[in-house]
Amino acid sequence: MWQAYLVRRPVVVAVLVGQFVPLLLFPPESFSANRQEWWLPALLAALVLLADLALLVRHSLQIWPWHLLLFAHGFNIISRLMMIWSHATKMVGGIAVADGPYLLATLIAMAGSAALLWYWELPGVRMSVFRPSALH
Repeated sequence: MWQAYLVRRPVVVAVLVGQFVPLLLFPPESFSANRQEWWLPALLAALVLLADLALLVRHSLQIWPWHLLLFAHGFNIISRLMMIWSHATKMVGGIAVADGPYLLATLIAMAGSAALLWYWELPGVRMSVFRPSALH
């Protein structure tokens, strides 16, 4: 029952548009010019935008946009795992304390990307994006 709802076209389109959230979910200080990680969410968001345009505007029947979505979210998980140790603490008054906002944003973003990886592989999700006339 719930799976039939998840593969409806309006739901899939909403998820395609909303999938930028896990990619761009960083604390605001991560986007400052003196930090190096600002370019990664921008690059992954650009890849997802390219895939969304191919799927929603061009109604592409090819598989590459789906692979690009899977790559972007898989890379989001991997890159956040690689960055978590170096950003898990910050210095406050000469004492290392846990960087709660960064850790929370990282865990939410990784869970969101993992959920999207699962969602894109549900039977019927890919077919619901196509217009019926495009399949003939």
